[in-house]
Amino acid sequence: MIKWIAAILGYTFFRLPGALLGFILGSLLDATRTKGSGGFTQVFTQEKKVSPGDFELNLLSLSSIVIKADGQVNQTELDYVRQYFVSAYGKERANATFRTFNEIIKNREISAQRICIFLTQRTRYAARLQILHFLFGIANADGSVSEAEAREIQKMAGFMRVNFSDFESIKAMFFKTSGQAYKILEIEKTASDDEVKKAYRTMVKKYHPDKVQHMDPVHIKGAEEKFKEVQKAYEQIQKERGMT
Repeated sequence: MIKWIAAILGYTFFRLPGALLGFILGSLLDATRTKGSGGFTQVFTQEKKVSPGDFELNLLSLSSIVIKADGQVNQTELDYVRQYFVSAYGKERANATFRTFNEIIKNREISAQRICIFLTQRTRYAARLQILHFLFGIANADGSVSEAEAREIQKMAGFMRVNFSDFESIKAMFFKTSGQAYKILEIEKTASDDEVKKAYRTMVKKYHPDKVQHMDPVHIKGAEEKFKEVQKAYEQIQKERGMT
């Protein structure tokens, strides 16, 4: 209840930026008074939880920052976000959500740091890795990830306390380079065969879809995509080195 009152007050005095800030701050106060249960809140830690509506609003805000990072709003990227919400929540709810998203896109005062800190306090590490993968997916929807988009996502990764090596691994899944396979496995090209195998086992544990079974089906699908990239990277190195 507090979050909605705060959002209304914020909108009254500062329009959409005030509404977003009020909603986030109000959610923090709500979280100290009540503990959610069931549904999407299972994604989050036991100490602090957040409602599906809170999560959607914050994810949309981060999406808008990525979409605008290169100075233009690309329709393909907008469609990517819309399809995500249709897959996750159904067409009717997605339509309602996108009415809010259109307003968020116009707002230039969204704080990525504030939103990321809010999510970091309420999400498991595996969920934050999946959020990064989703954001890179948005950036790549038009065929390539621009440097400006990558920089914005890197900032968000830092705010969400994601290890740099994990960020580089996910980034490498969207950038075709000569050392892509090694970056995905978070190792150097000089690594021994035993080190390659060990890195692969570590990445399998980190990116296994079971880590995000508590999330929406669309996130699970994204986790499966990451898992496949890890497998492809390992198979590529095996082939190059003649490993068995």
